[in-house]
Amino acid sequence: MDATTLSALRANRGLHRFANPGRFLRLAAAVQPWLAWGGLLVTAAGLYWALFVSPADWQQGDAVRIMYVHVPAAWLASLGYLSLAVCSAASIIWRHPLADLAAVEIGPVGAGFTAICLATGSLWGKPMWGAWWVWDARLTSVLVLFFLYLGHIALVRAFDDPQRGYRAGAILALIGVVNLPIIKFSVDWWNTLHQPATITLTGAPTMALSMLWPLLVCAVGYTLV
Repeated sequence: MDATTLSALRANRGLHRFANPGRFLRLAAAVQPWLAWGGLLVTAAGLYWALFVSPADWQQGDAVRIMYVHVPAAWLASLGYLSLAVCSAASIIWRHPLADLAAVEIGPVGAGFTAICLATGSLWGKPMWGAWWVWDARLTSVLVLFFLYLGHIALVRAFDDPQRGYRAGAILALIGVVNLPIIKFSVDWWNTLHQPATITLTGAPTMALSMLWPLLVCAVGYTLV
């Protein structure tokens, strides 16, 4: 066995140590304050940069500053549900208790970020579209995401036997994951009021760097939190 393979096996064994729920929860308890305070500081710095330093948009004016709260919340809403689906798959396939514990905690956090996304989107839509809400494909699919989160939260707590709740919630989460590509590509598949993506993997960003950088800092801060 060569040195590279041996090193990989040792690393794999090291990671598997944290598959033990008790060991993982002790690690999480130690890391959580650092992530929380780091996330709050990065988010505060990003929001200060976004609200007081970055320029107003030439078309939207200061209303564009809602973007610095709305877009990271939308990112976390989708990322949270993807994480929920991964945990649900691990719960169904391997019956691992850590997957169930994570899924239970992800639901309320993801629902909270989705609610922030919907609320700020409504506030942004009023001056831009003249209405608080339109049945736009992107908005509607994010609203469906919010209801999926609420459904998962209710299901995992609806049974006297927690395992039955975990299974029911996992099945709902895996069915609902089909909504994620609809959210992502709705602005490309249909003619919607929502603007297309400004950051893509295949092209340059369509916004000025003076606005992009504080947006990315806010996204990092939200993710840490």
